[in-house]
Amino acid sequence: MRRSADAIRAATELRAVLGQLMRRLRSENTRPQAQLAVLSRLDRGGQQTTSGLAAAEHMRPQSMAEVVAELQGEGFVDRTPDPTDRRQLLVALTREGREFVKSERRRREDWLSQAIADELSPKEQALLVEAIALLRRLAEL
Repeated sequence: MRRSADAIRAATELRAVLGQLMRRLRSENTRPQAQLAVLSRLDRGGQQTTSGLAAAEHMRPQSMAEVVAELQGEGFVDRTPDPTDRRQLLVALTREGREFVKSERRRREDWLSQAIADELSPKEQALLVEAIALLRRLAEL
């Protein structure tokens, strides 16, 4: 199927705007992005090996091992032997790590919800809610 000029223009603008919004949200982060990505992945997916985390985050295993060691040193994750393969260590969130993830998400959502309330009219807010459903459909392709 042939793409229309409007679809091409929309794709270009959407990519740019979403990138800008993500950079703005990341500026609210209190920790390095690699650490936050690991904490979030463990929160969503449960315990994993360091090599599994590295593959999922497109990092070298050595770099991921450093990130995990830093997080463990701060009490955000624990490493325990895999019950099915004692040679492997599983990385899991601690209670403190889980609380940190929740608080970081809440902080970013607070910023975004305040920006929406302050900068968009009620009509624009309703339009944004409708657009979210469309964006979700695209994300699920």
